[in-house]
Amino acid sequence: MKHHFGDFLDRTDSYWTIVPNRERYAYAADIDITDKEAVKILTIYKGHVNWEQVFDCPNIEELTLHDPSKEQVEKIQQLKSLKRLRVTFFRAKDIEFVGDLYNLEEVILEYVSGFSDLSPLQKLTKLKSLHLENLRRVSNFDGLKGINSLRYLHIDGTLDWNQPIEDFTFLAGLPNIEVFSLGFITSKAEFPAFLPALNSKKLKKIKIGRTTFKTNEYAFLQVALPQVEGCSWDLCWDYHDNFEFLGKRAGFVKKSSPNAKARCDEFVELYTKMKNESEELIKNSRS
Repeated sequence: MKHHFGDFLDRTDSYWTIVPNRERYAYAADIDITDKEAVKILTIYKGHVNWEQVFDCPNIEELTLHDPSKEQVEKIQQLKSLKRLRVTFFRAKDIEFVGDLYNLEEVILEYVSGFSDLSPLQKLTKLKSLHLENLRRVSNFDGLKGINSLRYLHIDGTLDWNQPIEDFTFLAGLPNIEVFSLGFITSKAEFPAFLPALNSKKLKKIKIGRTTFKTNEYAFLQVALPQVEGCSWDLCWDYHDNFEFLGKRAGFVKKSSPNAKARCDEFVELYTKMKNESEELIKNSRS
């Protein structure tokens, strides 16, 4: 599936200042730039002939590399003043080129394939916001551990492909994370997958779809992070003709069914039991 070019960044607070995806075209670097000192934002494509004028823009802060060439990616390591970087549609054996841009505060990697190691991002001591989408060879996110400046993290796949995540132990290595967001992903972790989130003392918001995990994971999160925005879900969601139960493959009941209320009550009772079990798990993990 081709990229949507929509803007799904949470732009509340100060997490993101990078221009929305759909506005990238307004900053194309292929035209002759007369006032180079005024330029702070540029977009570079593989086919741009005049792209190297970016190195004559002393105040450049933001760069989008869309379907770039290998040469373009290698050379942008010279732009040490960059604060915001978006890379889309690029095949790389590694992402060392990102790690060398030590002033980066916001990074977006979309459809960047061929690599599996995220650890070069650990070099970015000013990184506050990170959006990772459709990284085909990545499944282990432990390379994010130790990015103490990181406040916002979104991991996503696409409508036709779920981003695999081995486990969530990396959360324990992100002491200042405030927003944790998941899109189209497949978790390979055993329950309770979010046990490492108990260490996320500064977490303010979680964004997770209703059918991403099994029901017991939602119960665990609600118990573990009761004050975090997004950790409360409708157990029997009123959706069109059905009441849809919370959780992956949790099922539904038609509103017209004479057993609708009984089924919903039964599910609420089951969920309460799951929360009680989670309370015991958390208590034991802290003892």
